[in-house]
Amino acid sequence: MSKKEKKPVDPSRRGKRPMPRGWPGPGGGYSTYLQAPAEWRGTTVQVCGMWPFGAGTGSPMVGVPIGRNILSGATMCCDPISWFMRAKLISNPSMFVLGKPGLGKSTITRRMALGLAGYGVMPLVLGDLKPDYKDLIEALGGQVIQLGRGRGHLNVLDPGESREAALRLTGKAREAIQADAHGRRQTMVSALISIMRSQPPNDREETILDEALKVLDERFQGTPVLRDLLQVVQDAPDRVRNVALDRGSLDRYRQITEGLEASLIGLVGGGRLGEIFSEQTDNPMQMDRPVVFDVSNIDDSETNLQAAVLLACWSYGFGAVAVAQALADAGLEPRRHYFVILDELWRVLRAGRGLVDRVDALTRLNRQRGVGMAMISHTMSDLLALEAPEDRMKAKGFVERSGMVICGGLPRAEMDNLTEVVPMSQEEQNMLIGWQDPPAWDPATGQETAPPGRGNFLVKVGGRPGIPVHVGLTSVEREINDTNKLWTTGDDGKPLKVEVAPDGTEEVVGQYSLDDPALLPPPDPTTRLAARTGVDE
Repeated sequence: MSKKEKKPVDPSRRGKRPMPRGWPGPGGGYSTYLQAPAEWRGTTVQVCGMWPFGAGTGSPMVGVPIGRNILSGATMCCDPISWFMRAKLISNPSMFVLGKPGLGKSTITRRMALGLAGYGVMPLVLGDLKPDYKDLIEALGGQVIQLGRGRGHLNVLDPGESREAALRLTGKAREAIQADAHGRRQTMVSALISIMRSQPPNDREETILDEALKVLDERFQGTPVLRDLLQVVQDAPDRVRNVALDRGSLDRYRQITEGLEASLIGLVGGGRLGEIFSEQTDNPMQMDRPVVFDVSNIDDSETNLQAAVLLACWSYGFGAVAVAQALADAGLEPRRHYFVILDELWRVLRAGRGLVDRVDALTRLNRQRGVGMAMISHTMSDLLALEAPEDRMKAKGFVERSGMVICGGLPRAEMDNLTEVVPMSQEEQNMLIGWQDPPAWDPATGQETAPPGRGNFLVKVGGRPGIPVHVGLTSVEREINDTNKLWTTGDDGKPLKVEVAPDGTEEVVGQYSLDDPALLPPPDPTTRLAARTGVDE
């Protein structure tokens, strides 16, 4: 058609504009499908010349990059420390993570720990049961502390660095650090007794323990263990007898302390809790590097032992943090911030009455001590299944006091309990319920696909609308996020170490011995992922 020739205009369309998809009707060229435009991403330095044609997003861009907003596709950045210190979006640097197993609770927490490590924040995993965080801490050059039957000891009477710190401090700072160490040791001994008995010690026994610890510190040179505390109770010194109110009768004192003595004997004699707490600490915690307490060797059937070890790790870790901050306040050490991860919270809370108070005392001062914290559990029902009503209310307070609540897929039955603490719209509830649906079956491969809610989370802060985000892993993160590594085995049943190449392919690079945690060479340099099923490529 020449320039002078013009295509005739339909009179019915004269003076009108086409719709976003074209002209409707026959011959109008209306499109039922619009292909998404190409998308490029760049930093503000690279694309600053495009302003004002670049548009911002409603999702916060402060903190660790978590993933893409499910609704808008924009990048979502989030972590409790950055949102507390830099963005001022929350008043408490803590978060509570809820979600059914297998949907990625540990994955999003690892992503935050990895990003915060880049900001100079030390990740502290105070009890890793699966383990989910060991590979991450090793990749960061951190310290792995193994605990379990025959695999390590943790002395609950060990003041850690408190004794050395007290010598470097003066005045009220020294008194405060000594009082904190004393109170933490007494709390931990009482907590172990609570787990042994499934109920807390009475007021008189608490007073006896308090005085016995003071006598022990005066008598003992070095670091005492529980056996030494038991000996003080059995020796019946006058100061302990006075607080026991034995009225001058040694026989009455023996009757008063009989139950306490029996509980202490159980802790040092290899009872239900074994000998983990009866000897000196094998691997003291270092405060200048990331740390993980690997307790994965404790069997899931030993619920009391798991709860006791987790609580001991929490107490030990928070005590070390308190010492580090006291030295920093005095100008003797550089200021460090820590990201503390408390996984499987429900295991400790269910171990016995009164343990909610112990956990509550450990976790209340995180804001004043420069500590960000992540508490992880499955559902609200885990927290509300405690026997005592006062324990249930305090456990619910863990979620209420958290600066942010991150929810994965949850069943419909959880919504009433959850919305009492975290206001949610019906649309947000439906989203969480949809994410917990089981995986579909792929007829092409004959295998189950990934669950629809894996990696999807809703970030809630107070009554604000939640931000739905999908956590996508990079190739570098896939290896340290393999929580099913025990299923990756060769023909001989030994676990294989698999690395992900930049192109996304996976290759076996080593083999773990069932008896030795050290990494062995792979059984065959050409062995690849097919070794998962014992079939050669």
